[in-house]
Amino acid sequence: MYETEINHKIESASEAPAECMKLFKEVKNGVIARTLIPWGEHCTECGWPSCYSTCDLYVPREDLKCRRFVDGMVRVDCDGAFNGYLLKIRFKRWGKLWARGNFRLYPLSKADQVERRDHRIGIAIQYLPNALKRKTAVKRYVFKKRLASRATADERQLPTGFLLECFNPGKEKVRLSLTIRSLRNTRPVRFPNLVQIIPGFPLSRELAESQIPFQRLVEIAPGFHRETIPFEDIMGVVDPHLPFAIDITPNDVQDEVTLYFGAIDFVYESKVQAKKSGTVKCVVWDLDGTLWDGILVEDGPEKLRLKPRVLEVLRELDRRGILHSIASKNNHEEALAVLRRFGLENYFLSPQISWQPKSEGIQSIARELSIGLDALLFVDDSEFERQEVSAICPSVKVLRADLYTELLTMPECKVTVTTESALRRQMYQTENSRRAAAGNFGQDYLAFLRYCEIRLRITRLGDDNLERVWELTQRTNQMNFSGKRYDRATLKAIIDATELDTYVLACEDRFGSYGIIGFAIVESHSLRMTDLMFSCRVQSKRVEHAFLTYIISKYFKKSEQHFVVTYKRTARNTPAAKVFKDLSMHESHNQDGMSDWVFEKEREPFDEGIISIEDLTDSLTAL
Repeated sequence: MYETEINHKIESASEAPAECMKLFKEVKNGVIARTLIPWGEHCTECGWPSCYSTCDLYVPREDLKCRRFVDGMVRVDCDGAFNGYLLKIRFKRWGKLWARGNFRLYPLSKADQVERRDHRIGIAIQYLPNALKRKTAVKRYVFKKRLASRATADERQLPTGFLLECFNPGKEKVRLSLTIRSLRNTRPVRFPNLVQIIPGFPLSRELAESQIPFQRLVEIAPGFHRETIPFEDIMGVVDPHLPFAIDITPNDVQDEVTLYFGAIDFVYESKVQAKKSGTVKCVVWDLDGTLWDGILVEDGPEKLRLKPRVLEVLRELDRRGILHSIASKNNHEEALAVLRRFGLENYFLSPQISWQPKSEGIQSIARELSIGLDALLFVDDSEFERQEVSAICPSVKVLRADLYTELLTMPECKVTVTTESALRRQMYQTENSRRAAAGNFGQDYLAFLRYCEIRLRITRLGDDNLERVWELTQRTNQMNFSGKRYDRATLKAIIDATELDTYVLACEDRFGSYGIIGFAIVESHSLRMTDLMFSCRVQSKRVEHAFLTYIISKYFKKSEQHFVVTYKRTARNTPAAKVFKDLSMHESHNQDGMSDWVFEKEREPFDEGIISIEDLTDSLTAL
């Protein structure tokens, strides 16, 4: 990982928590190759260039561009860490890590060489005169972006996963939204609102941006977190032979939040780890003679009986947050039917029930659950099966079936129990459902949005949300349908205006919280929406469609008038205005870029069923 910005500084290791430094030094083993992603600062609501003069959060770097992080990207030297250093980032509101990259892998020695060379160049730039420094830094940044967007992966070796190492020094859990999206050929074409996906065939920018991304919500509890997301999950929606855009966004940052990052790269990890010690994260069970007495294919399901205390063992390990799976040679559906009869089916994640070697099943379990082989423990009554697994997967722990009750007292299974431990299986089941569903979406983008479980929460404008709404009105461009900017004093006056109904929209889905993303004003007596604006974070998620449909239906219950939306056309909001035609509204009084979009009372608003809405506003102003 080599930084794209010029104004980072270096902290001594003593300024980072000692526990943080120690943990980052322990995790490099097992990685053979990695990508080089040029991470940099970015903003979730980039309103360039007007935000430079309107945003209170704007703090210029030496090149006069916006500093989205409090101190920039701070390098903390840490010998033995994945990169040889950590990145300390104090995220401000709206700040996110962002990059364009590609899946080309470099051996660790080559990657380290590139890192050191790039760091030396960055230091040298710091000593140049300001004018030359800015010019040189821009050239360096443009070169990196071009390189990241041009190079492609080597088909002979793709990453095994995306590795995220993070230390949270705070006392509260931090939720990070990870988004990865393939980048097509988006060279400008003749029309400004079109992009070129296939040379010679322009496509609307909205459709290009509606491409299904890979998304994951990562929860960083206080302390150290290391997670590898399997690349086969990512490949379900991201083309490994195209460059990509990637961002990591903290959810619901009020003022700032500090995180230390080690590896945030795609990596190729060795399939066999020599280390056998460590905590057990998943127990893999055989069935016949292990979980139950009897052999299914010989005795039939009626004669099978659960082993004594096995239910107690399953429940207690589940309470501790230790997962369960199955590697059994049996007929899949028949075995699942027996588990259902015993009421045990829901305990087992990614069960591998077939006639394949059990080592193959165990490797599949590790991939699907995104945990290392060294975190698995295999229980089987057959010496042959235990030996086969040990030979092929030497890092997997094995246990004789007659010792299964000892799982409760084994040091490897004695883990700290938290309020989240008992929910771990449910979290994995939800994630497995997401992966399975994502593979079935194909190009059905609306089906993907329904799966996202987008939730919209509507409240009134008030003192508690005025500051966030003010920021939104200052920064949003692409989905600001009135084109207005409000100062704080005007928003204060709007709160007290009895003839105005105000709506503040907050949004979240299964991949994270987007915070306050929308604001609208309706003149209640005339049924005219004078203001409508949304954050670009929810662009192409059909949030504007759902909100307008809901509001129109709400007012139609109280009035016989048509519903009107005031729209001021700008170069930035024209693509988003397609929402009016999507809702079968018609345009009138179009003059000097100002127009009314009308939804007639005789029509029936159609709810797409994509977004759920919770309306917490008071009753409507009397009409």
